[in-house]
Amino acid sequence: MFDFIEFGIKDIIDIVLVAMLLYYVYRLMKESRSLNVFIGIIIFVIMWLIVSQILQMKLLGSIMDKLVSVGVIGLIVIFAEDIRKFLYNVGSHQRMRTLRRFLSLGRNNASNTGVDKKMMMAVVMSCMNMSRRREGALIVIERNIPLDEIVQTGEMIDAQVNQRLIENIFFKNSPLHDGAMIISDQRIKAAGCILPVSHNLDIPKELGLRHRAAMGVSQESDALAIVVSEETGSISVAVKGEFRLRLTAEALESILDQELAR
Repeated sequence: MFDFIEFGIKDIIDIVLVAMLLYYVYRLMKESRSLNVFIGIIIFVIMWLIVSQILQMKLLGSIMDKLVSVGVIGLIVIFAEDIRKFLYNVGSHQRMRTLRRFLSLGRNNASNTGVDKKMMMAVVMSCMNMSRRREGALIVIERNIPLDEIVQTGEMIDAQVNQRLIENIFFKNSPLHDGAMIISDQRIKAAGCILPVSHNLDIPKELGLRHRAAMGVSQESDALAIVVSEETGSISVAVKGEFRLRLTAEALESILDQELAR
């Protein structure tokens, strides 16, 4: 006689959570162009389970056990950036941000509204002027996830957000116009910064390196990246790994207002 396997609500939750975890890892690997590695790992794990649990081959099973234990360390080293991105995404989730704001006891909440509006208008107006002159620009606004490593790749400025200063930095003859400007805590923290470039194959081919860099930083953090195209003068925003293209001044101001208020 066979014993019936007890199957309850806890087992259903367990299966659903594992399925969600595998799906998230699949998406992460697909974005980082490591999908074949992920498929290879899944095949190896299935073979390991069959050999050690079902067929119970002791010698081959023990060898595969050792490979699994060593392989986990190797995967952590290989996919360090992807693991950090995963932890960033967990920490930047809306509920986590709410908890962080609660633990910070509402510090700096009193000084956000007026300065934010002034900063937004300086960014919007400078983007409009650079768009008319077809001067390329890449402005990254830091939110909850720190961009300290990216800031270190550029030149420190630490100045108040000012329309003329933004336009001067991205003037064609300026030595910093090719890099990205980082705005943090309502101040221009650095310029001429180097951003991670996205390898997403879905990005339209007509979009250049600035757009790929904007997409890259929006995928690896919760930052808001604004791009002014040097070729067409069009304004785009990359947020949460998605583009919003060909924006007007009103649309850009609306996006900044909505995203920075979160």
